[in-house]
Amino acid sequence: MTVGFKDELPKEGTASNGVSGKPSMSIVAKVLQDADRLDAIGAIGIARCLTFGGAFNRELYDPAKPPRVGLTKAEYMGSPEKNTTLNHFYEKLLLLKDMMKTATGRQMAQGRHDYTAQFLDQFHAEWLGAR
Repeated sequence: MTVGFKDELPKEGTASNGVSGKPSMSIVAKVLQDADRLDAIGAIGIARCLTFGGAFNRELYDPAKPPRVGLTKAEYMGSPEKNTTLNHFYEKLLLLKDMMKTATGRQMAQGRHDYTAQFLDQFHAEWLGAR
């Protein structure tokens, strides 16, 4: 069974997630997926995202390139344009909190999500010279 962020995006022309009709996940699979997603948000997630963007020479931020939100799997996978590192937070990382599979994962994700959102608020304020 394939389980991942892209697999849970809506399919083209549907409002449901991409896992409908698939067998349900075992508790072990749910816990492992939540753990992986928790690593992608919060302080560690911010560090990972910025490191990845730098390693692949991605532009950090460009206010002229807004994040692509509400994407289907085909749209997420098919964009040939190299996006900015900060847009990745809005296009994927900030969505993970609501995709957690377990109650503990959801509880842990909330604090990390809030920290990530606070980082982005601070970044944008500094970018604009407000802080």
